[in-house]
Amino acid sequence: MKLQRYDTSYIKDYMETPEGYLTVNVPITRPGVFPYQRQDGTVQMEAKLPEDIFSDRTIYSARSKPVTDGHPNEPVTIDNYQAYAKGMSHTDSRVEDFKLYISLTVTDKALIEKIHEGYNEISIGFLSDVVAESGTYNGDQYEFVQRNVEINHIAIVEKGRAGPEVAIRSDSDAWQIDEKEGGNTEMVKIKIEGTEYEVDPAVKAYIDEFTKNMKGDSADTFQGRLDALDLTLKAKDREIATLKEQVLSADELDKQVEKRVALINTSQAILGDSFDFTGKSEREIKEAVISTTKQDFKGDGKSDDYINAFFDATVEQVQSNGFSSVGANSAYTGDAGTNKDLEAMKNQRLNMRS
Repeated sequence: MKLQRYDTSYIKDYMETPEGYLTVNVPITRPGVFPYQRQDGTVQMEAKLPEDIFSDRTIYSARSKPVTDGHPNEPVTIDNYQAYAKGMSHTDSRVEDFKLYISLTVTDKALIEKIHEGYNEISIGFLSDVVAESGTYNGDQYEFVQRNVEINHIAIVEKGRAGPEVAIRSDSDAWQIDEKEGGNTEMVKIKIEGTEYEVDPAVKAYIDEFTKNMKGDSADTFQGRLDALDLTLKAKDREIATLKEQVLSADELDKQVEKRVALINTSQAILGDSFDFTGKSEREIKEAVISTTKQDFKGDGKSDDYINAFFDATVEQVQSNGFSSVGANSAYTGDAGTNKDLEAMKNQRLNMRS
């Protein structure tokens, strides 16, 4: 059994013939997923797939069809043509811009006057097999597919109704769905931001469903997800900042290497060649140097500033007194020996540094 459906777009411009008729060229349908209202008031998503509405059957069905003033309560046939027809579509139906286009001429004076006054939406009435088949088209999910689409008439309807801001539209050509099965729909009222509009029942059902999903638990859940995402992003920002601090630039790395080499060169003259610097931190090396002058030295609990100052003083003392890591002039005893030996040890220390 074929079901009757309605799709709507509006007249953007028209041409007046010498006889006073109006001729327009309009898109009348396109592929997509659209909401349609069932008899029980619920809305189901139905797909018009390209292979169906761009089939020869559907394209040819738009040709030489009656133009009507609003949608009749029944399909237009030869038996009621005289009662409903206010013009006729032409035979130039074709596909352009991924839409089905056709031109038509309105011949009824009263309807032409309505069009001049703004009564200028075009809505096709068509019959189709509605097949239960779920899927996705262009990211939109559908539950049913319209097959064997046959256009019965092309109606001129009142523009806007509730205005473009509340009509269900899907592209710049202002496609609107008029979903009631059979005949003209009875309008219902809906309030948006304090203003009351009359809309198709399917439009109201669509808006009510959207509003319901944005309230109560759904809104709380949505906000909870946003808050969790915000915390995750902040944690990632902190992690990135930490990593940036840990990553040295090439110049910084060169400076660190130079500083390390200078520390080892200075400390090796005091600690001796047998001291293993591998894996030792800067502080561990400095504490080892300090221990050459203070054998019971413990750095536990001491600040880095304290260690650095003690280390600098130790190095300065060694360089001033000519202490070395071994022999009579070792830093452990502080025994300078003879002046001759002291001078020799100083020269030896200077040679090691150079």
